[in-house]
Amino acid sequence: MRKVTVIIPAFNEECTLLNVLQTVVASQKADEIIVVNDGSNDSTGTIAENFEIKVINLPENKGKANAIAAGLEQASGEVVLFLDADLIGLNPEHITALLQPVLQDEVKMTVGKFYSGAFWTSLSQHITPFLSGQRAIEKKALQGFEHFEKLGFGLETALTLYFKKNKIVYKEVLLKGVTHIVKEAKFGFFKGFFMRMRMYVQILKSLNR
Repeated sequence: MRKVTVIIPAFNEECTLLNVLQTVVASQKADEIIVVNDGSNDSTGTIAENFEIKVINLPENKGKANAIAAGLEQASGEVVLFLDADLIGLNPEHITALLQPVLQDEVKMTVGKFYSGAFWTSLSQHITPFLSGQRAIEKKALQGFEHFEKLGFGLETALTLYFKKNKIVYKEVLLKGVTHIVKEAKFGFFKGFFMRMRMYVQILKSLNR
């Protein structure tokens, strides 16, 4: 069985990171876990360091894509699993469902699709599943994918387009009961709205690459 590295980028995720890490450990699917603390100013880094895992502390917040790039540089697994740090409802079965198709050589990437019962989150994932940050990927399939660190929130869109363009097989995996905290609830309405608009701009830039 190929080695699995789980990479979790985290910026001010003290409320949810603990449960995500406990779930990853309980799944017994991860040979290596890397949390990239992306310049957090809360207890995110401390929570991660309470586990026997690798923690990369970035001095300032540079965005999700940059954090994942930092994690990939130190990942030793042949298969990498990207998980958001703000997931709610994640369980070990979801992790298995994401990893198994890649580990069994059915596909080179899986994309997790939320189905939580929360109307807006589930609708968004149904319409735009390519935005999902929950992905298991054979690392070799990323060899031609460049400039991770420059993509920001457009990373997921760029990954999906890269796989489609190069006709690399991937599949969507339904993650029943999984959702996440929306930005407006996490950071306050105005800051969250601004971050959402910035995310959409970065996604549009990825679509135009």
